[in-house]
Amino acid sequence: MTATPATETSGTPSPRDASTGSYEPTDRTVPSRSRERARYDRETVHSILDQAYICHLGFVRDGAPVVLPTLFARVGESLYMHGSTGSRPLLAARRTDPGLPVCVTVTHVDGLVLARSAFHHSLNYRSVVVHGTAHQVTDEAECRTALDAMVDAVAPGRSADTRPANARELAATAVIRVDLAEVSAKIRNGPVNDDAEDLGLPHWAGVVPVAPAYGTPVPAADLTPGIAVPDYLSAL
Repeated sequence: MTATPATETSGTPSPRDASTGSYEPTDRTVPSRSRERARYDRETVHSILDQAYICHLGFVRDGAPVVLPTLFARVGESLYMHGSTGSRPLLAARRTDPGLPVCVTVTHVDGLVLARSAFHHSLNYRSVVVHGTAHQVTDEAECRTALDAMVDAVAPGRSADTRPANARELAATAVIRVDLAEVSAKIRNGPVNDDAEDLGLPHWAGVVPVAPAYGTPVPAADLTPGIAVPDYLSAL
């Protein structure tokens, strides 16, 4: 398989934006293979992040690597993730000074690239890798904004259509922030790259597109009669 998916701030974050410009490449964000697929412009990075539901959060605990899938949201130039106050990354972010070194990744699979040779099989994909330091969010306003953003990341508009977290729920929930500074995207989007000598082989070759699909919303068994499916879900 040849596919390779590729400073402390405080206060209330601004909403998602369409910042222009690019992130500065670093030794950690320049890929060792297929460098022509790397992207550093904010528009591309933000688009890939904003279309994802799950990220993978990597960190080192007791000398061993740990990678956790978790819900996240981007707000401006920061990523937010949440969990219980006793979860491993939250505890580590709180106890480590000046914060917890992490690597956050997001990947979309857009197609299966099926070549005539096993060697040239691949994927069409869009990915983002973020290196940075995770800090626990302690400001209540920032925490509430981040939690609303995570709800809206699942279904845009949903946070306004739910009961907000109460004091007890906020006390049981911790949020960490990773600022977007050392960031890169990597994209493959193209046809099969078979060797010329393999073009005559009797094997099917091509790309199978992959895309997310949403089914019809299924109401909860105890939903109050008469509550219709909201427009923001119908829009999906």
